[in-house]
Amino acid sequence: MKHYLSLTALALAATLAACQSSTPPTSAEIEASAMQARQASDARAEHRVRHWAKQGLPVAERELALVYQPRAERRHEALQLFEQAARAGDTEAAFELGQMLRQTQPGQAWRWYRQAAEQKHAKAALMLGLLAANGEGVPQDQAEAARWLAVSSELGNAHAMFLLYNAYREGRGVTPDLLKSRALLEESAHHEYPPALQELAMTVQADDALHASHLLKEATEHRHNNWNKF
Repeated sequence: MKHYLSLTALALAATLAACQSSTPPTSAEIEASAMQARQASDARAEHRVRHWAKQGLPVAERELALVYQPRAERRHEALQLFEQAARAGDTEAAFELGQMLRQTQPGQAWRWYRQAAEQKHAKAALMLGLLAANGEGVPQDQAEAARWLAVSSELGNAHAMFLLYNAYREGRGVTPDLLKSRALLEESAHHEYPPALQELAMTVQADDALHASHLLKEATEHRHNNWNKF
């Protein structure tokens, strides 16, 4: 415990020194202070992040937005900060801005998800696939949905792999391909995505009941552990 406290004190000292110095803080220093502000409600840490955000540092703008995001009275400021950081090229800020806008302005959310997806953000590509598939903020387009799900899958997103498995199985937006469909299902299950584990268990039940039982047990365990990797 003492060792943990000493490390925390050292981290805070380092970020305070960076704040007071003319040398710009590193992304790690900014993120450490923001985490301290969020998890420990540390006003001094929040002040440091705010100071850096005022200097126009995109990482600090994004991290301050994350601090403000849960606070209803700060929602507008969080949106502004995310947008400033996203316009400066911050990928995570673009994704978070899309997340905030999805419920009220899905058309605007598409723009920011797309920016993040084009910068290889797997969850953003997944969200584009979902928006296109459901016609949220954009015309419903299964081919466009499959295209973005493929991008997300290639970036390692297990949820996208599972959705694309269904697309290839049913021919939604793509030419039906049962071999490719099965490969996607197995890859999603390999990433321990619970619906894929359960689906794969059902497909192997007839030939290998023991393997199916193992897959179902694994799916239940991962659901219990609140698997949420998109």
